[in-house]
Amino acid sequence: MKAEKELTAVTKGVGLGEILFSIPTLLILASFILIMGVIIINGAQVINWEFITGTPGARMLYGTPLGLPLSYGGILPMIFGTLALVSGAICIAVPLGILSAIYINEYLHEGRLKSFIIQTISNLAGVPSIVFGLFAFAFFCKQLNFGVSLLSGWLVLGFMALPIIVKSTEEALKTIPKSFREASLALGATKWETITKTVLPVAAPGISTGTILGIGRVAGETAAILFAAAVFYQSSLYPTNIFQPVMALTYHLYYEATTSPFAAVNRPYEFGTALVLVGLVLLFVIFAMYIRNKGLKRRKGW
Repeated sequence: MKAEKELTAVTKGVGLGEILFSIPTLLILASFILIMGVIIINGAQVINWEFITGTPGARMLYGTPLGLPLSYGGILPMIFGTLALVSGAICIAVPLGILSAIYINEYLHEGRLKSFIIQTISNLAGVPSIVFGLFAFAFFCKQLNFGVSLLSGWLVLGFMALPIIVKSTEEALKTIPKSFREASLALGATKWETITKTVLPVAAPGISTGTILGIGRVAGETAAILFAAAVFYQSSLYPTNIFQPVMALTYHLYYEATTSPFAAVNRPYEFGTALVLVGLVLLFVIFAMYIRNKGLKRRKGW
């Protein structure tokens, strides 16, 4: 009888603990559903083929003077600009991030220098994006004379993603058992061959996770590209070289919602732009996860 009471008390305790721990999870889930619900309800009404594949129309640029039923047009140049910015930034951040993590984990000895570098990288990840934007404007745009351009956007977004990729790659490399390295070296492989042919393939899932997080960070950035790369509208629509600015979804959304004199009139299109942006980020993440899972399947066949 006493044992049954103790078991009941333990069971109740576990149940209460599960409830307490589940509350934050449910709150996060509810917040996500609420945010997505508002965006979808307000933005889905304007999503159509013309909106996704068209170019800016008169309503986007001039509102609805005298109540004229002008066409808003589309946001294809903004989608292109976002894809260009994210792709270029990741191409810069991933190689630099992986090489930096390899140096820190495989070559740099324990000590004050290593601790200082790791702490600096962690601090860099917490720097506000507006600070990155001001730095990019002062250094890339003015000092190096790149101007407000696609190249400046690549560099600043690449630097913003770099700490995330370095930290995730470093953590992934730490999880590889020392015996893997020792076995490779015992077979006559050089240290570089051991890293590239033994360590990195095993750490690939962790590296891919860092890349996914980096994509999520740069795809949704507004403040940095506001200073360094983006414009609301340009007559050429698409940049013809890397020294031209771009139109991007995040900056377009910011301008439409806060600066445009036609913000209230075009509110549904602002939500539509936000919905497309969320979908684009999800596509980036799904593609990165596909590449990661493909690598995992290849490893299982070894």
